[in-house]
Amino acid sequence: MMIRSVILGTGSALPVRRVSNAELAETVDTTDEWIVERTGIRFRHIAGPDETTATLAADACKAALGAAGKSAQDVDLIVLATATPDQTFPSSATKVQAMLGIDDCVAFDVAAVCSGFLYALQVADSMIRAGAHKCALVIGAETFSRILDWEDRTTCVLFGDGAGAVLLEAQDSADSDGRGVLATKLHADGRHNELLYVDGGPSTTGTVGKVRMKGREVFRHAVTNLASVMGESLALAGFTPDQVDWVVPHQANARILDATARKLGLAPGKVVVTVDQHANTSAASVPLALDTAVRDGRIQPGQLIVLEAMGGGFTWGASVIRF
Repeated sequence: MMIRSVILGTGSALPVRRVSNAELAETVDTTDEWIVERTGIRFRHIAGPDETTATLAADACKAALGAAGKSAQDVDLIVLATATPDQTFPSSATKVQAMLGIDDCVAFDVAAVCSGFLYALQVADSMIRAGAHKCALVIGAETFSRILDWEDRTTCVLFGDGAGAVLLEAQDSADSDGRGVLATKLHADGRHNELLYVDGGPSTTGTVGKVRMKGREVFRHAVTNLASVMGESLALAGFTPDQVDWVVPHQANARILDATARKLGLAPGKVVVTVDQHANTSAASVPLALDTAVRDGRIQPGQLIVLEAMGGGFTWGASVIRF
């Protein structure tokens, strides 16, 4: 018998304002055709003044709790992945905790940018497997619009805001291939800081800073690293790519999704794609895409799914889950 972290429910939240490429082109020197051809993005959601990383995260958590049939009082752990917290401190996870009406539970943020949700999932899964916690909310939430340079057309068209969450519960399993998180593999390589970063921070400039990226180099690393880590995680779990029902990738760029699938020999129809509707929502993109595919009926209980992401740092990872 072993303890397994099983996903009981998923949830997501998007800002009210939905911005098309055409609307963006009214203020940014770009076109709908240019953005679609290079990225596959058609829309993104932009947070309003009253919408923050924490408020979006809390709404996603409420949806996940509702899907799982659980109360917020059942939760004893909150791990929130974000690169855009409401405040430098305290953590946005503690703000979510208060918004959900939870008086006491372990709550903290994880920073791994676009890979953040995978890092948060591994942390929560490890704490559950160790027996320290029984019910966890794992969240990816971002308001990347707050750190975009809206005069840099190479980056500002790529990102959007949103949040996604899953509710994990500790369950005893006698089956090595039973439901739950089966294997996760994470990586980081800080030598590539200058390829994707924010040019500010409390300890350096005393400012929030803006996103800077060398897109061509990031693309090259992404395809290689994502295909590699998906293969690693599947091997760790004892599966091959042809056994996967769905891949839920970080939604950065449609061309990265296509190239990664081809490298692994996966059929495009097995890849969940939401980048056209949400753009790149950083740590929120994987749980947002997961919730979309669960709620529209594509992902069913018992199916084998792989989550994968790469972000600034570089950080990257993949997780194999029996849903």
